[in-house]
Amino acid sequence: MNTRMRRAAVAVAATTMAVSLAACGSAKESGDKAGSDSAKKGDDLKIGLLLPENVTARYEKFDKPIIEKKVSELTGGKAEVTYANAKQDATLQAQQVDTMITNKVDALIIDAVDAKAIENSVKKAKDAGIPVVAFDRLAEGPIDAYTSFDNEEVGRVQGKALLEALGDAAKPTIVMMNGSITDPNAALFKKGAKSVLDGKVTYGKEYDTKEWKPENANANMEGAITALGKDKIAGVYSANDGMAGGIIQALKSAGLSKLPPVTGQDAELAGVQRIVSGEQFMSVYKSYPQEGIVAAEMAVALAKGEKLDTIATSKVDNAGTKGIATVLVPVVSLTKDNIKDTVIKDGIWKLDEICTAKYKAACTSAGLQ
Repeated sequence: MNTRMRRAAVAVAATTMAVSLAACGSAKESGDKAGSDSAKKGDDLKIGLLLPENVTARYEKFDKPIIEKKVSELTGGKAEVTYANAKQDATLQAQQVDTMITNKVDALIIDAVDAKAIENSVKKAKDAGIPVVAFDRLAEGPIDAYTSFDNEEVGRVQGKALLEALGDAAKPTIVMMNGSITDPNAALFKKGAKSVLDGKVTYGKEYDTKEWKPENANANMEGAITALGKDKIAGVYSANDGMAGGIIQALKSAGLSKLPPVTGQDAELAGVQRIVSGEQFMSVYKSYPQEGIVAAEMAVALAKGEKLDTIATSKVDNAGTKGIATVLVPVVSLTKDNIKDTVIKDGIWKLDEICTAKYKAACTSAGLQ
């Protein structure tokens, strides 16, 4: 793990004692891990980690090392984390689950490429006695635990920020660039945002962006500009930073002298730099260290046959499973005004990473250096 990630994990771990793992060694409930010979009592565990893609910076740069570090801490360095990335391919991810089952992992952490398509794989794991933690996205199937952010709140935070940027204009026209329809979080972001925006804006164009890809958002935005006219777009709801980059590129290519406010999510480095320079209005900062720590705690506890009472603070349902043990991590609206108090303070990005030569003047203007 690099220095930044060690700092981030340590800093957030200090603030998440309320969800810390209870002492190991509690008795295994009858019926848990059906099909296995017995629950593992020690720390010699195999935890499978399946992440959905490697284009968005967070998965490889944050989630993977944070989860690996926490699993190691919880098991005295004895546990093995087996990792696979599906590269946005649901079929490949199903094959990766099969491999994890064959390798007899003791628990799985899965961030599904397609929350519905993964259901059969989750059932296979359950039949093999392997508990499953749904990470970041609420997968279908008999999952045992779930951790993510309050995804409707993410949308509400984005919607409120966009309204703030739009000011007092009467029902200004916006373009709504939602995420992929295969991601249940995208629907929750949309629902949260619309709960704030409905009745206060006019939706000139709205898109569900295939695979969250910036190039698809760019093409969608070009279509919106052609249909509406570049000067008729007062603002853009973008569900994440990657798409915001594609959207802003389309707006700049259209020759706008002043860019309309554009939202985002994930506090990616490029997104933070666009916020500093004024090209992007805001992002949503989500504490990846805290989410990753919780996922690791859940997986290790389940692998040992322990209850999640001291970890999970709430419950949710998916289409077929009720009362899933859940931890939802809070989110923060990220603007120029609080970059120091969020991503820099938490060690996600260093000042010199944000304030490169290209952004030096903007950083000075924003009071960052």
